[in-house]
Amino acid sequence: MPNIETPHEERLQSLERLAHGMDRAFRVPILGARVGWDSILGLVPGVGDALALAPAGYIVLSGYRMGASTGTLARMVGNIGVDAVIGTIPLVGDLFDIGWKANLRNVAILRRHLEKKTMAGEPWPNGWPAGGSTISTPRPARH
Repeated sequence: MPNIETPHEERLQSLERLAHGMDRAFRVPILGARVGWDSILGLVPGVGDALALAPAGYIVLSGYRMGASTGTLARMVGNIGVDAVIGTIPLVGDLFDIGWKANLRNVAILRRHLEKKTMAGEPWPNGWPAGGSTISTPRPARH
């Protein structure tokens, strides 16, 4: 599906930059694989994986605020869960993290969901109009 501009495009691009930093910021010279801060933090026993959950949680929270469906949010949380559980296994978790890239997966899931929502013309939360239409808000009654 081609990128379709959603009312949340600016926020999505910001989340994509965050996910890129967490999952693909650096290239490992000999292997050519790309790793991010999530992989680097994961090398620190215990604390590293816990710290890496904060940006992942922020991406899910942002999806919630942008009106993602319960199913979309569940898939995103599932990706984080897989990353967190396997990440607790020394070395195996670090190697798995190089390929899994939960943050990039989650932002892609969120983008696809919001693009489908835009194409379907569904209304947006918080007064965001879909398809350029405007939503009028009722004025308070004067007494």
